[in-house]
Amino acid sequence: MKIHKYKQCGLNIVIDVNSGAIHVVDDVVYDILDFYEEKSKDEILNTLKGKYSIDEVKEGIEEIENLINEKMLFTEDMYKDIVLKDEGPSFVKAMCLNIAHDCNLRCKYCFASEGNYHGKSELISFEVGKRAIDFVIKNSGIRHNIEVDLFGGEPLLNFETVKQIIEYAKSEGEKNNKNIRFTITTNATLLNDEIIDYIDKNMGNVVLSIDGRQRVNDNIRIRRDGSGTYSDIMPKIKRMVEKRQKDKQYYVRGTFTHENLDFYEDVIHLSNEGFKEISIEPVVLPEDNPLSLKEDDIPKIFEQYDKLTEEIIKRSREGKAFKFYHFAMDINGGPCIYKRISGCGAGYEYVAVTPNGDIYPCHQFVGNDKFNMGNVFDGTLNSAISKEFKNGHIYNKPKCLDCWARFYCSGGCQANNYNFTGDIHNPYELGCMMMKKRVECAIAIKAKLSQE
Repeated sequence: MKIHKYKQCGLNIVIDVNSGAIHVVDDVVYDILDFYEEKSKDEILNTLKGKYSIDEVKEGIEEIENLINEKMLFTEDMYKDIVLKDEGPSFVKAMCLNIAHDCNLRCKYCFASEGNYHGKSELISFEVGKRAIDFVIKNSGIRHNIEVDLFGGEPLLNFETVKQIIEYAKSEGEKNNKNIRFTITTNATLLNDEIIDYIDKNMGNVVLSIDGRQRVNDNIRIRRDGSGTYSDIMPKIKRMVEKRQKDKQYYVRGTFTHENLDFYEDVIHLSNEGFKEISIEPVVLPEDNPLSLKEDDIPKIFEQYDKLTEEIIKRSREGKAFKFYHFAMDINGGPCIYKRISGCGAGYEYVAVTPNGDIYPCHQFVGNDKFNMGNVFDGTLNSAISKEFKNGHIYNKPKCLDCWARFYCSGGCQANNYNFTGDIHNPYELGCMMMKKRVECAIAIKAKLSQE
């Protein structure tokens, strides 16, 4: 598939798949594109003569031809041969450091089995943390910038060790000419003035978990005694966000499930509470889980994305803009080609490290022995697993080859693909459907606002 066209927000939008060029066209050009590759000019004129004048159709055909000549429509894929021939080395640029395989909450949708990743509850030691920092520095090669995500469970259960690891990383980063940037993901229950101040000073980004409206959050994000968390965490999250200056990143992150398919209301609730950086993401659970999303939910989910699209445009016009992360795409060129075809780089550019030092392709593979890549005390990676993931790009995913969204989606999340199909090369179809809808919405927002 070389082009994709759709209608949204009163616009006729055409995407040239291989170049990434996006066009807003009139009705004549939009209709001509249905026939352009299969019919001659005379046949197109004859087909559309009852709907448009001959001159209108001729002008539309000429406009399409000009875009083709400018290599902005019906372009060829320039990347496949380059990517398939790539045998160069890979360097680790990011690491998820599981600070705690333990949690003080019992969120009903937790993929990490209440924080312990289907294993024993444990906290990372400073020694393992040091070895993990040494590992990522050593394996980062020529890269100067390194991202370290402090994750759990709940990492603030192990706050003193977090501080030790960060101080060590600063020292070692300076010695090795590496810029190590930290992100922490927290459920916010343990935030206090001391921790908020420390996070603000030492974290490049902070991810704060809350699911939106109180009844939604308190149905899912619960304590061990079954009580909700909203009343406790909302003021703490607000204090954390208020502490962040304009040039410091944060976002509030939630999850929607089969039980709150009206998640538009949760996004708007968070916006109305003053948050400008918001992510509400679809739950990923086995099909037999009552919270899991079903194919029958797709029309309702699409309706919510459409409502969000209109509201984001409206609020942007009113000077009340907020960022919804699943619509926050760089559509003017996008990332480098290797990210466009491979996604997050799990398994070869990105790894996860557990409290005992085991290494996995990402945090969602933790606990699956098939994907254990080594240990930070060994200092080496399983090259076969790394190669498998590096080659798990769109050109090795048959279902992606003719998909218009392949350069936006990059073949989907490798963990979701494996968990639902048993193969990282076989995309999780429900995720594909939602991703394509989000891409359409993101482009429509950009196109609509750029007209003003």
